[in-house]
Amino acid sequence: MALESSLINMLLELFALFVLYGLLTHIIDYRILKNIYLRSRKWDLNISCGKTDGGGVNADIVKRNVNKFVLIKNIYKLPFKTKQFKNVFCSHTIEHVGDPERFYKELKRVGKNVILIIPPIWDLAGVLDFYEHKWQFITFKTKHINYLPNRIRLPYSWLKESPNK
Repeated sequence: MALESSLINMLLELFALFVLYGLLTHIIDYRILKNIYLRSRKWDLNISCGKTDGGGVNADIVKRNVNKFVLIKNIYKLPFKTKQFKNVFCSHTIEHVGDPERFYKELKRVGKNVILIIPPIWDLAGVLDFYEHKWQFITFKTKHINYLPNRIRLPYSWLKESPNK
């Protein structure tokens, strides 16, 4: 009986450590590093801006209350001119889209420098987000400048398909 109780306590402690690690890594990735990169310069285009203002044009598929906002109707046909922007900031977005390669090509069309902020594999909350994420990028880095890292499609991601995402 004492051995079973010890084993249960050990498993509960391991589970608690796993959850704590997951929360801490997600806070580091999504809150701290994202904000450091966002605040590091003025971004000509901050796409999938959420509530953040990148200093230039802010764009998203949902109406946001930020400066210089542009509503995006189709992520694969952005309403901007070719090479209109020098620096494009795209944070925690590409893992949600149906066709990351096509979306990235469109980002490269409108911007000279494209900075992707992607949940790395050490961010357990990002890795385990099967509900919202369609892709897991195989990277230890959060910030990717002018390249799209390798990725794998997540299970059941086809259930969340929509034509513009």
